[in-house]
Amino acid sequence: MRSEKSWPAASCESERLAAERLVERLNSLLDGEGVVSALVACGTPAIEPLRAFLLKGTPNVVYQPRRWAVDALAGLAAKDVLIEYLQQSREIPDPAIRLAEEAVENAAARHLAAWKSEDVFRALLKAAARRSRAGVIEGLGKFQRAEALPCFIKALEDDCCRAPAEEALRQLGSEALPVLIETCRTQEPSELPSSLRRRASAAEILSESNLPTGAWPLLRSLLDERDPSILVPVSRLAVRYGTHEDQACALRRLIEALPASDGFLCLRIEDILADLYPAHQRTLDAEFARRSALPDGRRVSDQVLRTLMRVRRRKGA
Repeated sequence: MRSEKSWPAASCESERLAAERLVERLNSLLDGEGVVSALVACGTPAIEPLRAFLLKGTPNVVYQPRRWAVDALAGLAAKDVLIEYLQQSREIPDPAIRLAEEAVENAAARHLAAWKSEDVFRALLKAAARRSRAGVIEGLGKFQRAEALPCFIKALEDDCCRAPAEEALRQLGSEALPVLIETCRTQEPSELPSSLRRRASAAEILSESNLPTGAWPLLRSLLDERDPSILVPVSRLAVRYGTHEDQACALRRLIEALPASDGFLCLRIEDILADLYPAHQRTLDAEFARRSALPDGRRVSDQVLRTLMRVRRRKGA
């Protein structure tokens, strides 16, 4: 017969074994998700088995069990384990497995952001500096700290990270504007598509912002940009901040860009030309008349003429 003193140890052992059995059940795609709440109910005894499962387990294209382990650790407030996992250096050569593991890392980062503590911020900043991931950028954005600006700017180059990076930059407001202006103006000697996307995103955010005094002259030269993804948002700024000559330059450049622009950009250009119409009606009407005199075959396919027709219709001309 057991002594009374042996019961606490036996009870702890029983709880640990129960937690280990539950962790094993995470591998079941049928009921693994339902195990999360049971693990959280186990309390502290579940943390170490979950830690071993996450840190010592092998990533797989089927990422859900590891993602559920992260959810359980978050429910147990095991912040230190999530930080340890996010800082773990792991080389995954298989691209499919690497992409799956990123879903687990993103979940860990999003959970960590709920703590808003300095150690979490440092962990996310370090993870973002190593490699941009959407959840890490989103988590960093929750802190609204200018120290993370370089990570947000770099993340604009990544298709998966761009949306949370743009949101983080918007949330920083005026603190982000000088960096965004510099990003727009800094063109690589041989610009890659990724750096072009970064500059275009920065220009887009600026076009939605209230520029500080003296900022527009720094951006004026971007009206010479050949790529519409930069030209269009800068032209929006010219409407608000530019001189009459700046606006005339934007109008001319937008008309030149129309034939090579996709449908979405054409609609945006149409909106800007409509804004410019009251102050530049003579120029736009002259361009419309010139293109209306083209031979029938050319008129039908002329994107500029179709856009100007819609602009004139909107303005009652």
